[in-house]
Amino acid sequence: MFLKCPQMSIFVKKFRVSKEIFTMLLETLRNKWEPMHRRTYIRPDIKLATFLRFLVSGSYQQTVGNEVVSSTSKTSVGRILRECLTLFDEWICNKWIKPPTAEEQQQTIDAFLDKTGFPGVIGCVDGTHIRIKGPGENMKHLYYNGMGYYSINVMVSLQQICDQNMNITYVEGTHPGSSNDSSVWEASEVSQKIQQEFEQGKRNFWVLGDADYKLKPYLMTPFSKPSDTAEVLYNKKHASTHNVVKRCLKLLTNKFECLIGIRGLHYPPDRANQIIGSCCALHNMCIKYKCLDVLESSCTSPEIPISKNKADENEVKEDITAAAIRRRIAINL
Repeated sequence: MFLKCPQMSIFVKKFRVSKEIFTMLLETLRNKWEPMHRRTYIRPDIKLATFLRFLVSGSYQQTVGNEVVSSTSKTSVGRILRECLTLFDEWICNKWIKPPTAEEQQQTIDAFLDKTGFPGVIGCVDGTHIRIKGPGENMKHLYYNGMGYYSINVMVSLQQICDQNMNITYVEGTHPGSSNDSSVWEASEVSQKIQQEFEQGKRNFWVLGDADYKLKPYLMTPFSKPSDTAEVLYNKKHASTHNVVKRCLKLLTNKFECLIGIRGLHYPPDRANQIIGSCCALHNMCIKYKCLDVLESSCTSPEIPISKNKADENEVKEDITAAAIRRRIAINL
């Protein structure tokens, strides 16, 4: 059975995915749902719809249960969320959030060069804070950020890497809010993999990060104080290219308002991380199946605050080799 909705755009606005994606999710999760007794049986499409409405609205569980097709109790909604998050973690997220192949990396380099004129860009990284429920007393100080609330510092920290199409290729949502963007990046698997590739001789490829990140031979940041026209032009092209990840973050959080609600994700860090991963996977599915136009026109939520650290702290410790590479790029633009 399938949920009925009179118009495609109405369905997308309600669930933030197309009917095609909804059907594909049901098919992927077929026979994977927990067995239910007849008295408490809830159809898989109702479970999925309830889960999506929670991600989209960011409402309390009881509110979501009352608005989705048939009335569902708060207890049932909680059980549905736990089940769906487990299924997404096991069967959806790893399939839809994955590092690019060598061919896809080259396509990204070519696309960025053609669009913004910045060479060798394999992706862009940025971070933001997702508000969460305050953890236990022994952990609170780790998750309390500089903006005055408990959070996870997500690296698409949502710190996040995305390509030129706003497709998320890596998400890291395990670091507490007291962590800065640069430390989240350096601790990530993708950073270590890219560093290893550089040390093994791979050259002329870069991830772009803003001034919150430390300049590395494989991670290019803007000049804090451009000294000539070459460095000014570099900064302009860098900003134009890096803007894709900021747009990606804004679109992601506008689609899934659970990430920006005033009350935040009223869940502990591990559950919040699962929610973030599920939202990122659905975001990538929307890109693949081209249902972003309706979403971009219908999303009006405010942008979540992007974490910002002091740029000068990173500038003081600049890598000499990386600084020379950045200068060479600037001269050759």
